Amino acid sequence: MAFENAYEFLKTKGMGNRVMQFSVSSATVELAAQAIGCKPEKIAKSLTFMGTDGPVMVVCAGDAKVTNAKFKAFFGIKAKMLSFEEVSDLIGHDVGGVCPFGIKPGVKVFLDESLKRFEFIYPACGNSASAVKLTPDELYDLANSSSWVDVCSLMENNNG
Repeated sequence: MAFENAYEFLKTKGMGNRVMQFSVSSATVELAAQAIGCKPEKIAKSLTFMGTDGPVMVVCAGDAKVTNAKFKAFFGIKAKMLSFEEVSDLIGHDVGGVCPFGIKPGVKVFLDESLKRFEFIYPACGNSASAVKLTPDELYDLANSSSWVDVCSLMENNNG
């Protein structure tokens, strides 16, 4: 159901034609990049945490990671990721397909500045074999984002 919820949401916003479904897994940044045929940093990964008044989703570039000090400075609490079970229960998507579309009410979505350097990015679409091609501004609007944040740092590229 999670894919259908995300797809229907995107379809009502005129973005259904941008959704991609794969015959292979796109559950990790690396697998998604291979399925799409793009660089891993262009994958928009959705990380979920428990906030002070409910779940929080931070969407960031594939080569970024949440920095505890930056997270605490912005949210006022230590970054505590949701467990696999909590993600499904509180967000509405399973790990590997988490995205800000078709999620449960009350989830606050924040987009990290690391996404702004790309013309197009590729978040998942509700399951571990899908993605959607969007600009950062389109993602911001579609995700009903609370704000842009700077809570990540870029990981070193190990691909040489």
